[in-house]
Amino acid sequence: MKRREILRRALRPDCRLPDSVHPVLRRVYAARGVGGAEELELGLRNLLPVSLLDGVEAGVDLLLGHLERGAQVLIVGDYDADGATSTALILRQLRRLGYHNAGFRVPDRMRHGYGLTAALVAEMGAEPASLIVTVDNGVAAHGGVEAARERGMQVLVTDHHLPGPDLPRCAAMINPNLAGSAFPSKALAGVGVAFYLMAALTRRLEAQRGLRQPAAADLLDLVALGTVADLVRLDRNNRILVDEGLKRVRAGRCCAGVLALAEVAGRDPRTMTARDLGFSLAPRLNAAGRIDDMTVGIRCLATDDPAEARAIAAQLHQLNHERRGIEERMRAEALDMLRRVRIEEGSLPPGVALLDEGWHPGVVGLVASRMKDRVHRPVAAFAPADGDELRGSVRSVEGVHVRDVLEAIDAREPGLILRFGGHAMAAGLTLRRDRFRRFADAFAEEVGRWLSAEQMRGVIESDGELSAAELTLDTAVAVRDGGPWGQGFPEPLFDGVFDVVETRVVGQRHLKFWARPGGEGQPVEGIAFGYYADPAAVRVEAGSRLRLAYRLDTSDFGGRLKPELKAESVEPLGNA
Repeated sequence: MKRREILRRALRPDCRLPDSVHPVLRRVYAARGVGGAEELELGLRNLLPVSLLDGVEAGVDLLLGHLERGAQVLIVGDYDADGATSTALILRQLRRLGYHNAGFRVPDRMRHGYGLTAALVAEMGAEPASLIVTVDNGVAAHGGVEAARERGMQVLVTDHHLPGPDLPRCAAMINPNLAGSAFPSKALAGVGVAFYLMAALTRRLEAQRGLRQPAAADLLDLVALGTVADLVRLDRNNRILVDEGLKRVRAGRCCAGVLALAEVAGRDPRTMTARDLGFSLAPRLNAAGRIDDMTVGIRCLATDDPAEARAIAAQLHQLNHERRGIEERMRAEALDMLRRVRIEEGSLPPGVALLDEGWHPGVVGLVASRMKDRVHRPVAAFAPADGDELRGSVRSVEGVHVRDVLEAIDAREPGLILRFGGHAMAAGLTLRRDRFRRFADAFAEEVGRWLSAEQMRGVIESDGELSAAELTLDTAVAVRDGGPWGQGFPEPLFDGVFDVVETRVVGQRHLKFWARPGGEGQPVEGIAFGYYADPAAVRVEAGSRLRLAYRLDTSDFGGRLKPELKAESVEPLGNA
């Protein structure tokens, strides 16, 4: 575990929170720009109104026109967790509203490419759907929309990705990031847009039928899962969606598939957190789209049969195990590439592009993310696709809007990138194989316009030190329940110097320890995952002293709930 510089977060000086808020949380919230208690009110009544989302009423008009005459509606999703939850949400809500003539298709990553494409439309059979509804894709689906129009199908696009200069000629589009959109939250995930559409449809039907209809809010567990998985910024509106979804999971009022995923992941739904969604449930769901077919994941989320959900979740768990093996090999190869670049070039460029002919296109996004965390700068990872094409995923760091980076490259060198799309922190693109080297140079150059040398140091932002009196179960529970934490509203991270009382090695790679903060109070249990994976790691013994950056979590190992330190950085300081 590499030592990283620790910087303390600045606190908002005018933060005014009541005494009822835990004192540690008051500091944490002030460091995240919270000004007052009203910003922490996450009930559904505070959700941005459906009426503010441009295009949603036109989308309902179009959807109802097809549904009411019993026409076939086809949902075209994406092969990630956001696309899967979006697809399942619309399917489930249409069924709950009495519409059963709806199906779904997920593009094959290799045969069709991303989203609604002409190749996908060509395989829709002799009697295609009357209406295609895209979820988590479509804003750049020019070819797919034209192919659908030629076959007499209308297209309703629901998406959240940033648009290009021209929009496809679809019948209606709902996207909070369209130019001129008045919707205050630009951070909605694809599943958030799908939720708003279903909420508007339900409200319209209640007015028409004069009867209360099944609420779209019943499916907020899917919204929470997709939102956290897609790493969109957790502004207040998204925090409301995630918090309400988590409440439903904790109460057992969620989809059978979500409960089944929690079970195979070894997570207790009663204490589910956003971290559990992002690090335990989402990878198992995403595994289907990465190395198999996301149809499996959607079936898991769409079924009401607990036995079927458990069987599919077990299949997803196995796929995730296979994905981890593939990723581990690719990650080792990527690290070797980075070492070679450092040796040959002396340093890494501001933006790093990696390619290996043996890499899996469904796993390059994970490799890019791991390497980005390692080198503290945007990373693009590529794998071979069809013919002479390469398919890549880019993951970014704070301060670099990676979709804008790709757009700037495309503007300066038209044709270098065949296709691209995404948002601030993640994007996908396609290149011709013979243009990789040129892209790597252009990517490094453009990212260099955004990043300073200071930003590439990879500092850890800390919420300060906790005293021995604050390192308690009460504080750990307050921090756990003070979220939801995530992108743009980061989980609290603390730092301090600890005297080690006892240590042991767990699983050959992990450092387990018991330590006192500043040598005071009772020892607190902690773990540093992967600490001994680094051959240069200093052996930690009882009686030594450590500077830690850590998350304060809870652990019920052994049947007793207690606080636990999850170390993100470990710096040995010698003997206490």
